[in-house]
Amino acid sequence: MTVLPTGEQFALRSAGAEAVVVEVGGGLRTYRADRRDLLDGYGEREMAAGARGHVLAPWPNRLRDGRYRWDGEEHETPLSEPETHNAIHGLVRYLPWRVTGRTSDTVALELLLHPQPGYPWTLLLQVAYALGPAGLQVTTTATNAGEVAVPYGEGHHPYLAAGAGLLVDDCTLVAPGATRLLTDERALPTGAEPVAGTGYDLRAGRPVGDLVVDHCFTDLDRDDAGRAWVRLTGPDGRGAAVWMDGAYGHLQLFTGDVLPEPRRRRGLAVEPMTCPPNAFATGERVLRLEPGESTTGSWGIAPIG
Repeated sequence: MTVLPTGEQFALRSAGAEAVVVEVGGGLRTYRADRRDLLDGYGEREMAAGARGHVLAPWPNRLRDGRYRWDGEEHETPLSEPETHNAIHGLVRYLPWRVTGRTSDTVALELLLHPQPGYPWTLLLQVAYALGPAGLQVTTTATNAGEVAVPYGEGHHPYLAAGAGLLVDDCTLVAPGATRLLTDERALPTGAEPVAGTGYDLRAGRPVGDLVVDHCFTDLDRDDAGRAWVRLTGPDGRGAAVWMDGAYGHLQLFTGDVLPEPRRRRGLAVEPMTCPPNAFATGERVLRLEPGESTTGSWGIAPIG
């Protein structure tokens, strides 16, 4: 029996579109609509390199030295980004998730994260994918399954693709952040600045060209439904969009410059996040879940054109 690197594959189909969700990491491998790929995904015999499609919990992005303090106690997690001495993207990216419900166009998975060094609490994570004519919706719920309060943050890591063979250089990008976090050589925040008047003001849209982005944005513009939108389109006006609800107050954009070929600048990582990088260390926007308490956020992907 052959076991695939990301375990069992769950294909969702609706109105001519197909998405594939995977067992390992509970993430999104591919999404195709209108006979074109909306994601720069990966093959079923590949690992999810570059955090491609991953669920990021119980914290997204980077944590300096893997260390933080919670309710008077010091904690230290393994350094999953040893070259910069950071812990990155949480603890669930390579764990198997269990299916709790499935139809032709939906799948729901859950993972019970047991206590471990650096995160000595019990957390129940659930993620539900629903594919429909308007696109793909992803809803994530976290529940404190233990007896004391826990810190929590969450994010997701899809890479948008605007068209076959296109680099992000060839695309136009619209993104909602009014403030950009400044970072040091370890990609950790050192401050913030308004994007107005800079090359990072993407609110009205601009050609990507040679713009290099690996930054977190906040103060997100939202529509009347409370959603913030990122849109990536090719020269023909077709592409893909990511929306996120009010649970996600931060957005990481990454043009993939440090990825090895042939992935370099082939997709735009659009990462909805409930908190900024290094949040466990700073405490900024970290959610405090009391025993039995839950939190839920939704985001999605929609075709353009």
